Amino acid sequence: MSKPIHTAILGASGYTGAELLRLLQNHPAFHIVALTGDSQAGKPIEAVYPHLRGRNLPALVKHTEVDFSSIQLVFCCLPHGTTQEIIASLPAHVRIVDLSADFRLYDAASYEEWYGHAHRALELQKSAVYGITELNRAGIKASRLVANPGCYPTSILLPMLPLIEAKLIEANSIIANSLSGISGAGRSAKQEMLFTELDGGVSAYGIGKHRHVVEIEQELTAVAKQPIKISFTPHLVPMSRGMLSTIHATLAAGITIEKIRATLSARYAAEPFVQVLETGSASSHQVRGTNNNVMSVHAGRLPNELIIVSVIDNLVKGASGQALQNANLMFGLPETTNLELTAVFP
Repeated sequence: MSKPIHTAILGASGYTGAELLRLLQNHPAFHIVALTGDSQAGKPIEAVYPHLRGRNLPALVKHTEVDFSSIQLVFCCLPHGTTQEIIASLPAHVRIVDLSADFRLYDAASYEEWYGHAHRALELQKSAVYGITELNRAGIKASRLVANPGCYPTSILLPMLPLIEAKLIEANSIIANSLSGISGAGRSAKQEMLFTELDGGVSAYGIGKHRHVVEIEQELTAVAKQPIKISFTPHLVPMSRGMLSTIHATLAAGITIEKIRATLSARYAAEPFVQVLETGSASSHQVRGTNNNVMSVHAGRLPNELIIVSVIDNLVKGASGQALQNANLMFGLPETTNLELTAVFP
């Protein structure tokens, strides 16, 4: 593109903001002109993230200090519950990718039930498009506001939605156990996130009530055209980034494991960021630092039991990478721009 697209990152002092800054380095179209971080306002970004030193980035400011009149794209990396009024106040010409949960749920009553307060930008929420790129390109491309999916939902919906759509599994048989690196909990200081609290152990949390479950069920229900409920349990593991979901489901009558693998392979054959393994099991090492989703298909030992292992990097495909993929699409750029990354190993 001949003219740079002026871009702002709101909440650039958090992990997803920092990851966006890494991914946007040398982007041919998106030019960063504003970074906000209200608690760190006035500091150069390298004072918060020394690894970004020498990148000629603007200093952090409060969001109220940004002049949005010439900004065309905003990545919003603020915590849920803080973005609605800020996004609603942006000029109409600004296109937005929101990485919080604030615009992911279609139903206002569901949002209030799961997030504990009424939605504060209902009209804007009605226009938001749910942004799993591989499954909603047309909507994302035309949208002003894309609700970037959560990391757990991304790891589960990419393998499950095509199977639900093709009626290859029993609709209400899904059980998902997901393990996440601790960066998914954000950068705020919390006692339970201290190294000594986490190292050497694995813990389940949000059992039976994690907020991402309603997001997953919403998308499965929309495709199935019937109410879908799943069993979902997230876990924290002592690694900085990465996510692995082990998903169990019951095969529909007459469906084989080979049919499942062939269906997923065909669905994602042309996708640059989704791979279905022919052999072996997906591992978080295979996607670390990339925008990829790798999945493997297995037969369980119970009758008609399907097991899928799905891995992503929670900060990339689970957040900032998918956000950039969506922004590329919104502005008519190749989706792979600045995202053709090789996994970091070991």
